Amino acid sequence: MTNNQTTALALYSGGLDSTLACRVMMAQGIRVLAVKFVTPFFGYDLLAREDEYIRETKEKFGIDVFLKDVTGLYLKMVRDPAHGYGKNFNPCVDCKILLLSEARRMMPELGASFLVTGEVVGQRPMSQRRDTLRTIERQSGCQGILVRPLCARNLEPTKAELDGLIDRSQLLDFSGRNRKPQMELADKFGIKDYPSPAGGCTLTDPILSERIREYYEEHDEIVAAEIQLLLVGRQFFMPSGSWLVVGRNEADNRRIEKLAQPGDWLLAPDDFPGPTVILRSSHDRNELEQAAGILAYYSKKSAVRQGPVKVVAKQDGQSIVLETSPLADHGFQEWQR
Repeated sequence: MTNNQTTALALYSGGLDSTLACRVMMAQGIRVLAVKFVTPFFGYDLLAREDEYIRETKEKFGIDVFLKDVTGLYLKMVRDPAHGYGKNFNPCVDCKILLLSEARRMMPELGASFLVTGEVVGQRPMSQRRDTLRTIERQSGCQGILVRPLCARNLEPTKAELDGLIDRSQLLDFSGRNRKPQMELADKFGIKDYPSPAGGCTLTDPILSERIREYYEEHDEIVAAEIQLLLVGRQFFMPSGSWLVVGRNEADNRRIEKLAQPGDWLLAPDDFPGPTVILRSSHDRNELEQAAGILAYYSKKSAVRQGPVKVVAKQDGQSIVLETSPLADHGFQEWQR
């Protein structure tokens, strides 16, 4: 019944469900192209290592994947999602509609006959109820062309099944939140190294989503680079409105250094272990010295116990050295978000 020339376009998150959905289709001899959509809220760092990610996914899972950046559309959607937000600032239903709409528009160019997702009916309370799945199909224009291989036998047959492109008997009937069937199927396919099902969208994180909500409330124009900075380290907003970001660990420090923009002050310890810091929108020498003191405060205590330390502050190719001690007035913690 299957046609080796049939191509499916799969929406790929990198999680177990979307990986299994691709492999179930591939087991029927269908050519699967997987698109991983990226925004500042999920997958954005992959743009800096796209070739490596494509190679890793092929080697680990046998899946041909490519990245598609939908930042502009996504930032606009998050401000006013038609179906509202979930528990935090997560517009899950509108997210699915947007990504499926984009995938549908890509189908002719890729020669795809239908779309594939790893959704399982009843698995998520907001976006994977049976009625919501139908709403998503209808509003994304994907009625009849969206195949959900992991739960297909719990749903009405799609056009691809009715036309004989897919053998429905080889599709699955998973439902609910039990992950055991997925793990058993992963063993069958020899898939062992897969992420936990905790989810990778920062809009579902209680702390980070609240930062993003406040940013949207305070800004008419949403800037992707600023969203990225919001998602890293400790965040402080000084009384003047200046923005201070302090790394929590080495990974944060590396990200902060990459996210520095023209006009930012980038602060780092001169000769002791401590965080990297960005000070943005500040023209006040006193604030710069406060930033250095906050850097020292969050440094290893044994490194700053012996007396003042030196902090290197760089801005637009120029640098100065500040001598500082940990900021004594803990009132600065009131600036933290």
